[in-house]
Amino acid sequence: MLADVAFPAWAPHPDVWLLVGAIAGGYAVAMKRLGPRLAPTGSAIVTRFQVATFSAGLLALWVASDWPIHDLGERYFFWVHMVQHTTYAIIAAPLLLMGTPAWFARWLLSPRWLLRTVRYLSRLIPATIVFNLVIIVTHVPVVVNASLHHALLHFGLHALIVVSSLIVWMPLLSPLPEVPRLQPLARMLFLFLQSVVPTVPASFLTFGDRPLYSFYETVPRLWGLSALDDMRFAGLIMKILVGFSLWITITVVFFRWYNAEETGSPARRVSRDLDRELMELQQQ
Repeated sequence: MLADVAFPAWAPHPDVWLLVGAIAGGYAVAMKRLGPRLAPTGSAIVTRFQVATFSAGLLALWVASDWPIHDLGERYFFWVHMVQHTTYAIIAAPLLLMGTPAWFARWLLSPRWLLRTVRYLSRLIPATIVFNLVIIVTHVPVVVNASLHHALLHFGLHALIVVSSLIVWMPLLSPLPEVPRLQPLARMLFLFLQSVVPTVPASFLTFGDRPLYSFYETVPRLWGLSALDDMRFAGLIMKILVGFSLWITITVVFFRWYNAEETGSPARRVSRDLDRELMELQQQ
């Protein structure tokens, strides 16, 4: 067993700062330069809530990609790597979507082929396939081990997780009528399906009798945590963080839907008509 080592000292990650800074700068420039031209007349270019949620999403990206999480996940612990990926998928992606005004999303997806692709992938079945396929690929031992030895592949996997997570959250949080959100019952089914497949790799990690990832068998043992315990801890984190987050969202969707059905308000009837029109638009 390798000797215990000290907590990693602070190390700069200018690539992370540049990337997060570029996204923040691009967002600010778009709101100032494109907003007055593309935002609907009489409506706000961007609300305070959207700025706050987009900023929170960027903060989540930065925290998960910088010291110490990046250093701990890449050099010592797989469970920290799991926290990193979960932060991208469950925290950063939905916040970034909620912070994107409709006119800006429309501009980003202005190439017709891109809008059609996102619109197709944002349906219940394709989005479910995307989410679960990415979960499987990013937990295959050969992929994980290779990514920890090659920085470009590592970055590519992180980009894949973020982009695919944006696609997965579109059926729930889409800012565009062109990419309609699922109706409440379909949303709950969608979220339930997302909560099923992650339990498979989580179970392999939690109940495995040997480490799945050879890379983490060769790293220094910080805090005396063995590679096997590290893997089992990662499995528990995956089960708890991903499963709990999705089931909390299902609960919120259910009670909002139930309350709307019980009240039978005129706004609800208008919403139903709009949802029906959007679903028809989706089928075109």
